[in-house]
Amino acid sequence: MDVNLIAATRDNWLEAIALNVHHDQADFVPSAAVSLAKVHIKPDGDGVTYLPFCIYHEEHMVGFIMHAFEEDTTNMYWINGFFIDARYQRKGFGRSALLQMTAYIRSSFPQCEEIRLTVHKHNSNARRLYEQAGFQTTGEVWDDEVVMALDLGE
Repeated sequence: MDVNLIAATRDNWLEAIALNVHHDQADFVPSAAVSLAKVHIKPDGDGVTYLPFCIYHEEHMVGFIMHAFEEDTTNMYWINGFFIDARYQRKGFGRSALLQMTAYIRSSFPQCEEIRLTVHKHNSNARRLYEQAGFQTTGEVWDDEVVMALDLGE
């Protein structure tokens, strides 16, 4: 399924915070509101830049994804806050959005050698998606989140 990643702005943020996952997935990923708050609060430090995107299929917002990075590094490029709204899951939007985000990071940050993300230890569907996209577990675990990485080195 074709999707477009469009920056979260004052024009679409209200629609973004209305997105929801299924009830049993609520502990797996932060809401778009929490992710958008991180843009200004910078909980990971002042050196981290957050780029939030809304995921669209045609004219419908179907999900949310954020990229966080420290530009002067080669391995601090993260995908986080990524989810597809419950109404649009299991249609290929997640796979398409993930591939677009990794392509965006590759082209925008040529110094990036590794893209990282975390996945809740019980979120087997997301973990399978990430593995199919080439992400591998690093052995690190933060709380209930397994760290995965996509090696861009060639």
